[in-house]
Amino acid sequence: MGHGIRLLPSIFLTLTEMPFVPRYYLGVDGGGTNCRVRLANEHLETLAEVKNGRSNLQIDGGEPAYKAISAGARDVFKAAGIDFAEAANTHACFGMAGGRMDSARDAFAARPWPFAGVKVYDDIDIAHAGALGGEEGGVVIIGTGSAAMSIVNGTRHQAGGWGFHIGDQMSGAILGRELVRYSVEAEDGLVEASPLTRAVIAELGGNNQAAMTWSFATQMDLKLLSRDGSEGCDDALVGRAPGEFGKLMPLFFDHLEKKDPVAQKLLAIQIGYIDTYVNWFKSHGASVMAIVGGLGQRLFPILQQHYGDFVALPKYEPLHGAVILAKQNFASN
Repeated sequence: MGHGIRLLPSIFLTLTEMPFVPRYYLGVDGGGTNCRVRLANEHLETLAEVKNGRSNLQIDGGEPAYKAISAGARDVFKAAGIDFAEAANTHACFGMAGGRMDSARDAFAARPWPFAGVKVYDDIDIAHAGALGGEEGGVVIIGTGSAAMSIVNGTRHQAGGWGFHIGDQMSGAILGRELVRYSVEAEDGLVEASPLTRAVIAELGGNNQAAMTWSFATQMDLKLLSRDGSEGCDDALVGRAPGEFGKLMPLFFDHLEKKDPVAQKLLAIQIGYIDTYVNWFKSHGASVMAIVGGLGQRLFPILQQHYGDFVALPKYEPLHGAVILAKQNFASN
């Protein structure tokens, strides 16, 4: 017993003399238009938040996304007044546009990050975590891109999110592209013009030739190189990024509020795309569809008229969902 009594003070002193190492969580909402980075403490209280450039994993092999997050990480530590060396005590979670492919997420996670741990998700996962606060149900992202995911009875379901060229039907990029196409047809006299179509053509340079030049990004003087380094490539082309089409959404809504006929026609097409996903959610038993994303938030009053209580606003934003997942993934480390 005496031996035990002599050991206790030694153990107590060892524990109290151990330095406290703070733990931080970094969340990233990497979108096609911009990238938001949030730093939180171990209680998930926000310490700082910054915004940087677009961060789609499918654009240029994820290099712009890597640069945007790397710069954003340094900026957010600076904004929080914390030495960037503390990144070594920080666990990170990235929710990325263009993150549908396993290979793209794995390759991005394997880059030389300064953090204690990194987990890369499709952006729909952080949207789900934030929107439903850990509960089951469905979520749709309706932003520059679009995708859908639900968890019902413990089973994860996912649809969409296949990118600008073959998917993203509900997105601002696709709606913007359809708006440009319709405006070009109206300028050619193929369909009826409206104040909206005329405003779009004016925005893109004043006529269809200027709109075509804009669409191919000709004035940016970009060049494609083949694998052998020679200029030109028969299998790909240079054109405007999805976010550039998404930038036309304010113009669309300005004219929608004025009951522009073309805006109303395109809105009907947009609702048709969303209908497809509503039916998909209901087919596997989802009881709610939370709406995430800038375009979705703007459309929410209209969607509520169509779908009633089946649609809901998110409890938390996707960026907070990223922070939640960062802690869930690494809390035991």
